[in-house]
Amino acid sequence: MSNNNTSLQNRTFDAIVIGSGMSGGWAAKEFTGKGLKTLVLERGRDVKHLKDYPTTNQFPWEFPHRGQVPQEIKAANPVISRCYAFKEDAMHFFVKDNDHPYGQPKPFDWIRGYQVGGKSLMWARQTQRWSDFDFEGPARDGFATDWPIRYKDLAPWYSYVEKFVGISGNKDGLPHLPDGEFLPAMDLTCVENYFKDKVAANYKDRQVIYARCAHLTQPQPVHLEQGRGQCQKRDLCQRGCPFGGYFSSNSSTIPWAEKTGNLTLRPFSVVHSIIYDEQKGKATGVRVIDTKSKEMIEFYAKVIFVNAAAVNTNLILLNSTSHRFPNGLGNDSGVLGKYFAFHNYRGHISAQYEGFLDSTTDGRRPTSAYLPRFRNVVKQETDFLRGYAAGFSAERGTHTNTNGFGKSLKDQLFNPEVGPWYVGSHMMGETIPKEKSTLTLDSTRKDEWGVPQINIDVDYDENDEKMLKDFFEQMTEMYTKAGFTNIKTSDSKQAPGLDIHEMGGVRMGHDPKTSMLNKWNQLHACTNVFVTDGACMTSTSTQNPSLTYMALTARAADYAFQQLKKGEI
Repeated sequence: MSNNNTSLQNRTFDAIVIGSGMSGGWAAKEFTGKGLKTLVLERGRDVKHLKDYPTTNQFPWEFPHRGQVPQEIKAANPVISRCYAFKEDAMHFFVKDNDHPYGQPKPFDWIRGYQVGGKSLMWARQTQRWSDFDFEGPARDGFATDWPIRYKDLAPWYSYVEKFVGISGNKDGLPHLPDGEFLPAMDLTCVENYFKDKVAANYKDRQVIYARCAHLTQPQPVHLEQGRGQCQKRDLCQRGCPFGGYFSSNSSTIPWAEKTGNLTLRPFSVVHSIIYDEQKGKATGVRVIDTKSKEMIEFYAKVIFVNAAAVNTNLILLNSTSHRFPNGLGNDSGVLGKYFAFHNYRGHISAQYEGFLDSTTDGRRPTSAYLPRFRNVVKQETDFLRGYAAGFSAERGTHTNTNGFGKSLKDQLFNPEVGPWYVGSHMMGETIPKEKSTLTLDSTRKDEWGVPQINIDVDYDENDEKMLKDFFEQMTEMYTKAGFTNIKTSDSKQAPGLDIHEMGGVRMGHDPKTSMLNKWNQLHACTNVFVTDGACMTSTSTQNPSLTYMALTARAADYAFQQLKKGEI
């Protein structure tokens, strides 16, 4: 054990946050803003806004392979190469397959970004609130333990987060997808609006809306104060945005925390485990391995937030063993690492539309249309539990005639031929958290820092297959009623994980016998440790989850601060 030439005083903080991504950045912002000396630990390298976006302003011809990933890199990285954003312009933000191996009893595509900001640099930026239909679902259906919170508990925190992040959206007035604090929405295409009208005319319980997204369409003073500017609709977001037009930890929460003077950001720091003091009955700090020197260093704090992203958060708690907690920190219930779940993204459906041939799209747009969940919302009505949401987009294809030469060729290149309208949709299905869906530590294999390798054992089930079939049937019916033709369905058969929405393993609940966390995201059995990333989720619902993680984090950080002031933790 090395103290790394730093005194105990220099290694002691008010709060430690493990992870600097979507939720970790929010914990850092909240604690530093409340005057707490806060250490943020990041296992990867530092990435500074603007400074460390090497490709952000490059033209297509400036990339050696015109944006494509070379075949030898794909062959060496079969998992990460399946991610939609793993292209030549952004592959430096992704973990390569061999850099941090993991066990897959069944295939699982674990997509990771190990750097300051984590995956907030490359996320798809879709932001929908949960409703009481989502929080009440497990209690009603009995497929998971009851959530210890309801929409009213999180609603003010959704608003608090949305105002700071900047969310583009419309007030849609849907009880199952609550409205938020919105900046002006971007436009839907004419065919998206046409489909919206057709669905409304044919179904009372289904809606097509603008997909709410974390883009600054009309920056407010708080966004300008962050140093962010208006979204330029470049749609090159995964490179890191030089305008700060979309939300990331790098452009928003981390610099905001740094301005307070209360933040210590330590990259290249793999967390080995959390230190538990048997006499005090609480956690006192964390053990960190410096990835450069391989030294183990201990840091201490009164409160610890674990925001390492769902899988690694489970890994850290499982590896934090003591006489009091032989099976992982806070794991009196035995459910740590169990009831792991994800979103089912396997279903895709495409078609053509022969109308609106006098119109086309112009420019780029970093979002689409969206169909909120409509199955089993109010009551159980199908032979499967829960439901799915869907993305929807429509645009015209173009074809460029490259025959000929000289002036005629130049004219053809400048005037591509416009084809029919193409429409497409993908499903976001809720999967059922099951006890047999587990994250476990490997008993023999360790990584290069001496931390046990994680094994991810999760798969689709009969409920997922029934839901996929229903998605194809319902979307085909909606497409047909809209007059779309050449309808084609496809099952990608992709492994779980490629949705990048992994959740659970450290779930919230009322009962310490069946859950890990209480309604404040606080470990039942170790009350100065909180988990507010995807690991805390009791069920998955159908919405993109990042907004909920951020709201949960802001709420839990406020509660932890109040508890610290009272001397309760």
